[in-house]
Amino acid sequence: MGIYTKGTLIKIYESAEASSEALPKIFDEILHVYELNGLFYANGPGSFMSIKVSYVFLKSLAIVFKIPLFACDGFAFNKNAPIKALGSQWFFKEKEDIMLKQNPKNETTPFVLPSILDKSLFNSESEPLYILPAV
Repeated sequence: MGIYTKGTLIKIYESAEASSEALPKIFDEILHVYELNGLFYANGPGSFMSIKVSYVFLKSLAIVFKIPLFACDGFAFNKNAPIKALGSQWFFKEKEDIMLKQNPKNETTPFVLPSILDKSLFNSESEPLYILPAV
């Protein structure tokens, strides 16, 4: 997670814990230090549970603090590289479409917070991107 002031990244928070454990801890610290005026997050694709937990947590904060919640897909944070899905499947973004395919390279590209937040990548349709079909 990152804190941006006037669009510039000023602080990064990292955790190896699951989203359900990390979000409350990190936001406990953030809310004691910063006054939030917007929340921006990657709404997928990725782990179904992490996306759902993040959305519910952030949407709750947005409602309680009366601040907007914005979302974009995770490809904005990994140079549009494939994102690991399930088994041998990977998410690919081609133009505006996200699809599942095999990834012959089988390599991941790390997600990186940009030093300058490009708000034009985000929109107020913040619901999660659930790409995987129901089992």
